[in-house]
Amino acid sequence: MSESVYEAFAASAEACADHPFLQIVSDTAERYGIAPQTFSYAGMRQLVADRVADYLTLGIEAGQRVALALDNRPECFEHWLALNALGVSVVPLNPQWRSAELEYVLGHSEATHAVCLPERLEAVQNVGACATVSSADFTSRGAEIPEPLGQSNTECALLYTSGTTGRPKGCMLSNEYYLCTGQWYADVGGYCELTPGADRLITPLPMYHMNAMATSTMAMLMTGSCVVPIDRFHPSTWWQSVRECDATIMHYLGVMPAMLMSLPESEQDRSHNMRFGFGAGLSGELHTAFENRFDISLIEAWAMTETGCTVAVIASSEPRKVGTACFGRPPEHMDYRLVDDDGVDVAPGTPGELLVRRKGADANYGFFSGYLKDEDATRQAWEGGYFHTGDLVYLDEDGLMHFVDRKKNVIRRSGENISAVEVEEVMMEHPSVHAVGVAAVPDDIRGDEVFACVVGDVAAADWPQTAASIVEHCLERLAYYKAPAYLALVDALPLTATEKIQRAGLKELAARLLSEGRCEDLRERKSPRG
Repeated sequence: MSESVYEAFAASAEACADHPFLQIVSDTAERYGIAPQTFSYAGMRQLVADRVADYLTLGIEAGQRVALALDNRPECFEHWLALNALGVSVVPLNPQWRSAELEYVLGHSEATHAVCLPERLEAVQNVGACATVSSADFTSRGAEIPEPLGQSNTECALLYTSGTTGRPKGCMLSNEYYLCTGQWYADVGGYCELTPGADRLITPLPMYHMNAMATSTMAMLMTGSCVVPIDRFHPSTWWQSVRECDATIMHYLGVMPAMLMSLPESEQDRSHNMRFGFGAGLSGELHTAFENRFDISLIEAWAMTETGCTVAVIASSEPRKVGTACFGRPPEHMDYRLVDDDGVDVAPGTPGELLVRRKGADANYGFFSGYLKDEDATRQAWEGGYFHTGDLVYLDEDGLMHFVDRKKNVIRRSGENISAVEVEEVMMEHPSVHAVGVAAVPDDIRGDEVFACVVGDVAAADWPQTAASIVEHCLERLAYYKAPAYLALVDALPLTATEKIQRAGLKELAARLLSEGRCEDLRERKSPRG
């Protein structure tokens, strides 16, 4: 059994030396200013050996941390594996971060060095928190392949949470965490059955988040298959990239299928070898429509950076209950509770916060090791012996889990809990809505009221009529109190680097638009019907 990520990679490199490990497709290569290329396991292993030699000359030692500002480029993989072979943890940096964020993360992580793309070098150097090296300074040395130093309980990476409110937290992730995640994916089966040595997994998700770095990369690495990272999601060139690399698996966020469905239908919609998509955040009619149009099963799953995949839940077998935000049946080794605000277990069919742990003596096997320098937050997250996810979930009559919303995204109107995600999904059904974010705004009588920021190709003169039409659609599809009371037409939503809605920013935007009167007030339309 491998003890580290590099050791698992080396085992696959021995068994699958000539198999492709990493492919950079033409569109991504052009955007990065490099050549399209494919790296075999053997070829990447030698590059990793060269990088190890470079790091040894820099005096890098086991137990240290090195920050990486390398995006989804090939260098990110070779530097990560090289540092892992030396027992060094990596701190992937978000390219959207600016000086204050870089200063905080580099200082908080105590990274001794940062390896950057040439164009990012100055920004990181200006922070001055650690020694900074350009990736262009690393050269091939023809070094010997290293013996791995990392152990399963040592830190493999420090990933920072999105930080929608407050400072980002540094999640300490061990080699065990990464190996457990890769093995889970390799063993899932069902709709997500992997084909060792033959799969090609295309992902637009960033290597500074666990989905790309742990879930997709480790699954391919541990099964001798190929990962195809692209710089980010581009709807116009997505299918071109899929066909070029002959992808068999795609990873997605909920926004991606919606954007692909907005493309004109084509005779090539089914011209691919994709077996399934793996992701989260998709429900409603869009789920069924996408599967029917593109002949790809989109498999909804649940996991978090803190939990990894040790207690992941996935709808990889029937019944999948497509279109209901169902993410599957809890695995046998997962111990869980669904509780209300007072910590009392809720009945089936009632949403409650999901609390999780592993069954058995090692309740946090495969979980994160804790939040760096924040023992209080770690202790609070594990209060009562379960990890508190902050996700609202309900269990249906068949024992399947359904996602409702993040607990902090719930709108409390006149004693009724309203899921922002549920309202957004229904609003997206309206032809004039291209994207939408729903947030709570204060209401003197009801506590909260529903505010919707809408992105759409609508003329300003037509917006009042369109807004009324959207509300009517919601009133037909939802309980009246869930319909938006205020609607504003906006150019764009505040998004994170991974195209998720930045909830704190959305709430601030909604409050500002309301205070400035730049919205349609349709509260009078909200009344019980039938």
